[in-house]
Amino acid sequence: MISKLLIANRGEIACRIIRTAREMGVATVAVYSDADAKALHVRSADEAVHIGSSPAAESYLVGDKIIAAAKETGAEAIHPGYGFLSENADFAQAVIDAGLIWVGPKPDSIRAMGLKDAAKQLMMDAGVPVTPGYLGEDQSVERLKKEADAIGYPVLIKAVAGGGGKGMRKVEKSEDFEADLQSCKREAKASFSNDEVLLEKWITSPRHIEVQVFGDSHGNVVHLFERDCSLQRRHQKVIEEAPAPGMDEATREEICAAAVRAAKAVDYEGAGTIEFIADASEGLRADRIFFMEMNTRLQVEHPVTEEITGVDLVEWQLRVASGEPIPLAQEELSITGHAIEARLYAEDPATDFLPSTGTLEHFNLGEEGRIETGVEEGDEISPFYDPMVAKLVAWGQDRDEAIDILADIAENVEVWPVRTNAGFIARALLDPDFVAAELDTGFIARKMDTLVPEIQPSDAIWQAATDFALMAATQDFTDQPIGLRLNAPPRLSASLAFKGETRVMEASRKDSEIIASGLVEGDRVLVFAEGQSFEFATASRGSGVAAAGDGAILAPMPGKVIAVDVARGDSVTPGQRLLVLEAMKMEHALTAPFAGTVAELNASEGAQVQVEAVLCVVEPDEE
Repeated sequence: MISKLLIANRGEIACRIIRTAREMGVATVAVYSDADAKALHVRSADEAVHIGSSPAAESYLVGDKIIAAAKETGAEAIHPGYGFLSENADFAQAVIDAGLIWVGPKPDSIRAMGLKDAAKQLMMDAGVPVTPGYLGEDQSVERLKKEADAIGYPVLIKAVAGGGGKGMRKVEKSEDFEADLQSCKREAKASFSNDEVLLEKWITSPRHIEVQVFGDSHGNVVHLFERDCSLQRRHQKVIEEAPAPGMDEATREEICAAAVRAAKAVDYEGAGTIEFIADASEGLRADRIFFMEMNTRLQVEHPVTEEITGVDLVEWQLRVASGEPIPLAQEELSITGHAIEARLYAEDPATDFLPSTGTLEHFNLGEEGRIETGVEEGDEISPFYDPMVAKLVAWGQDRDEAIDILADIAENVEVWPVRTNAGFIARALLDPDFVAAELDTGFIARKMDTLVPEIQPSDAIWQAATDFALMAATQDFTDQPIGLRLNAPPRLSASLAFKGETRVMEASRKDSEIIASGLVEGDRVLVFAEGQSFEFATASRGSGVAAAGDGAILAPMPGKVIAVDVARGDSVTPGQRLLVLEAMKMEHALTAPFAGTVAELNASEGAQVQVEAVLCVVEPDEE
């Protein structure tokens, strides 16, 4: 067995490998760039070696530095994780040539599956079903256009060296083909230094089905069943599950057997994944599931396979790399329950999923389910690497239970000030079509309006923010006589602002339930609910909360009054707009906290006011 292992990766997967290695008694060496000097994987490993500046091209992608680090620390083996150099056959060969153990498939196996056209031909020879298309050597525009016309539209152009959704174009009609081809080839050239493409028939109602395979140096190959990875955004997986919903035993047996044939065709060792595209227009059928590609490494979504089989795939990788046979035979592997994984990204769905970077001032993913992460509170989310900060994994006795658990995990994510897609994940999981397993790879694109709505805090979230603010101000919220006086409003209230709207709100009653979690920092209140984070500004009076139980409407910040909607003596209803204040280039509507009469009005249109100025006073209606 390997005694010391270097992990040529970072973040979540490095931490994942370190955990299993420690359980096996294997010492670990981390490598890190400037940006990752204080990263969790560095803190978790037994040793760590600096390998360069922050850009991956100057650190994690420099194979010579990684091999030198292994030599320097006496590591016997290198585990590449996924991404970076994990599918680089030349690096794998360099590791072996340096006298080290490569925890992965043979370099020749990586090469055989590295180019999509060659891999597809190899699969055809092995009797693995492939998508109808063209993978010839003639790359002229004329020949490619002729083949596309013969296949029939829509057709998919794919870079032969592609991956991660790059170098792919769906062409809807013949007259668009040449322009889309040139665009695809430019992207492929820039991303992979290879602009060759292949063509495939576009599949109607496509589902992404993949099979986990594992081989060893003794000629054994097994499968660990299938996963469904159909929920994708721009060809990037978001939610994965195992087993695939709607997969019957006969179809499973055929597709998994095909995956084993594919692995044997390249003399495969270690963990790998055979990816298929399924035409699910009539459900999952073996004669409508076609080979796409093989990933010659551990997959991001491997935990769902581990959850349903009880296997630690990283342990298997280390054992097989050490020369041991696969620990279990095919007949000893079975499926128990259902598992779903969601990728938690540091990105903001409200801004077209732009990455979000910065310090994780608050970071709490809860205790439920299986959480795989490479960061802790106080860590930095760097702009240099993939924005995935965690994988949220849930197992249930059945799919419905797994969905409920994972949705609950996502809804209770607390991250600040970095934005995440937790709310987006929760909404996807709870979508009726997802619950009903009505899936295909266009699911997210079709439902963007419901999955990424305009986020506004509900009245309950406003109330939670008010209560958090008052608790922080009084330090003993539960002992306050809130809401118990007859013929008078509660005496405690807070003035809060959220994106231009200001409300003066009363504290809830003692026996009310706060439906969210939150914290108060200076003049702001953070509320975490439904997978979202909401930042409210408080207008302070002494303690940080406006004691406006008498109906005083306070200016939440310095600004200009641009509208006055009421006059002295007017009757108002709860939530009715009273005035509008312009501050920081935003409009802030100030509303009535309860039903009553405008007793005082101290503001006029155009007036400049200071923070905490009493602009209006509402006297409550008598009960």
